[in-house]
Amino acid sequence: MNACEITASITAVANAIACKIKNDNELALLASVLVQLGDTLATITAQRALCDCKCITNKTE
Repeated sequence: MNACEITASITAVANAIACKIKNDNELALLASVLVQLGDTLATITAQRALCDCKCITNKTE
């Protein structure tokens, strides 16, 4: 899947969710939960990358 397909798919999912959840407060809560999920996954990925770099550096020393 290329970048254009991914963004189009995400937009379609967002529109479908927005049509199903009519209450703006509930939609805002869901949006913030999904942002937190994305941020947490990014933090985990960054931590893994840092750990991998440290492991590689330690093996070559």
